[in-house]
Amino acid sequence: MSRRAARIAAPVAIDGPSASGKSTVARRVAGGLGALYVDSGSVYRAVTRVALENGVDTSSNSALAAMMDRVNIDFAVKDGAVCVRIDGRHVGPEIRTEAVNRHVSPVAAQPEVRRRIVEWLRGMADLGPLVMEGRDIGTVVFPDTPFKFYLDASPEERARRRHAESGAGPTVDDVRSSLSRRDAIDSSRPVAPLQVARDAFVINTTSMSVDDVASAIVGRIRGKTGD
Repeated sequence: MSRRAARIAAPVAIDGPSASGKSTVARRVAGGLGALYVDSGSVYRAVTRVALENGVDTSSNSALAAMMDRVNIDFAVKDGAVCVRIDGRHVGPEIRTEAVNRHVSPVAAQPEVRRRIVEWLRGMADLGPLVMEGRDIGTVVFPDTPFKFYLDASPEERARRRHAESGAGPTVDDVRSSLSRRDAIDSSRPVAPLQVARDAFVINTTSMSVDDVASAIVGRIRGKTGD
């Protein structure tokens, strides 16, 4: 896939459920377009990590809102991506722990958390052209972008992929049940639920390679920009 920068005047939004392939694909698309990759989920994870470290109730909108008033989270460009920093330090494996995994969904469901993080995500456009992946990028964060994509895959394939990522531990059936619970939470929350944007281009990635999906997205974007 060509890495010649495309003239994209709006962010590229890539949404989808867990293990649909959006993170890997979004990185590949960003590289192909000469744009910055953004994992919006890492921002929610960073906020969750701060809440857990400070003993904040992760199901309380008011407690989390008060914490957000004093949290020291900012963003910097590193290795072609927009990265999260807590107290000036780039985050790493600490936002991928099991504790964060358990609490990130309730944190992300709180209206004040989502409102503020959406503001942060929109502000990243000042850093350069973006390819941002998440669950509400095309519906809430950048609803006016002409570059909206929604990736999905069969429940069996998503469970297989996530199990392969995690290695030893839960069975594939356990992983599938966990993904199903996460889907239910994300799709039914009252604020910014996971859904397909009306004008999104939907791609079922079940039988596709990462390169095939990324090439399809880059090709469609280049077709729209005439690049």
